[in-house]
Amino acid sequence: MTIEEQIQDIEDELAKTKYNKNTQHHIGKLKAKMARLKDDQEKRSAASSGGGKSYAVKKSGNATIALVGFPSVGKSTLLNKVTDATSEVGRYEFTTLDVVPGIMDYKGAKIQILDLPGIIKGASKGKGRGKEVIAAARSADLLILMVDVFRYEIDIIVRELHKAGMRLNQSPVNIRIYKGFRGGLNVNHTVEMTKMDEEMVKTIMASYGVINADIVLREDINEDQLIDYLSGNKVYVDAMVVLNKIDLLPKEEVDKVIEKLEGWNVFSMSAEKDIMIEQFKDEVFDICQFMRIFLKPQGREADLIEPLVVKEDSTVGMVCDYLHRDFRENFRYARVWGPSAKFPGQRVSIGHILKDEDLVSIVVRR
Repeated sequence: MTIEEQIQDIEDELAKTKYNKNTQHHIGKLKAKMARLKDDQEKRSAASSGGGKSYAVKKSGNATIALVGFPSVGKSTLLNKVTDATSEVGRYEFTTLDVVPGIMDYKGAKIQILDLPGIIKGASKGKGRGKEVIAAARSADLLILMVDVFRYEIDIIVRELHKAGMRLNQSPVNIRIYKGFRGGLNVNHTVEMTKMDEEMVKTIMASYGVINADIVLREDINEDQLIDYLSGNKVYVDAMVVLNKIDLLPKEEVDKVIEKLEGWNVFSMSAEKDIMIEQFKDEVFDICQFMRIFLKPQGREADLIEPLVVKEDSTVGMVCDYLHRDFRENFRYARVWGPSAKFPGQRVSIGHILKDEDLVSIVVRR
């Protein structure tokens, strides 16, 4: 029996097995087995592809954002409106056949945006070159799931990304596994376990060949999260939903579409008509959690025109690392003016946490 047939058999059994306390362990074991089979399938596929065509784009700028969605929902139009790129636009599906990158220059940040070919049902299994599209999306810092007022089945997109190992708006679970040579499996937890019991943890661990280990759970997790952790090949990425072409329906109809996108914070716009374009840039900037730091080099005037764009909660040490590899090693102190300073020109250490629009002067040993 091939791997594909084994996976299909497990999927069929899962579909007909009702989830309850009596079947929980059996389902967990099936899910773990299927996850391992899919991992093997991916490894074999990668080995046999032998360097076939892929969408390889070098990351640049302060962050990389991927536009993911069905064909012809306006991804290329949006890219052309907010970046320096020119992506072909057409009123038919699959206009974009390759990844088209562009740079959005906003509030001092240079944000790379990738216009990906349209994703379709079955993409995770390679349909419509879906594997290449998803591989490009896996490298992004933020996904924009783009739909329009006529085709807004966001669950199809999310499902395909999930099958391909992408976890949206989630974080890796807090687990520690200390493997040994004897003693069996010992499960320790710092929180109450409400989603699975210790026996379930042991069953799944054994499915992955771990039979002697101390497991420490610091979160109340379910079997899928544990399997994701053990697989070790999942990508955790932030995502936002953009509803495009709102100019083509009355407002009350657009509101009905938004209601159907339950559970998502939906950003509505019309890229073609320039509706909410500037607000879109603001939204992306905020989601990327950027802040602007202005620099005052030693003995020189402050540069209040071109800020250094860094992530929120960056420290003085992180700014040192960005500026020059020797700055941290030769660091003496820094002076800060702005929101994070208790008073203007406060002398701070390398671990001082900065805030948006701080002015920083770093003093190093000569």
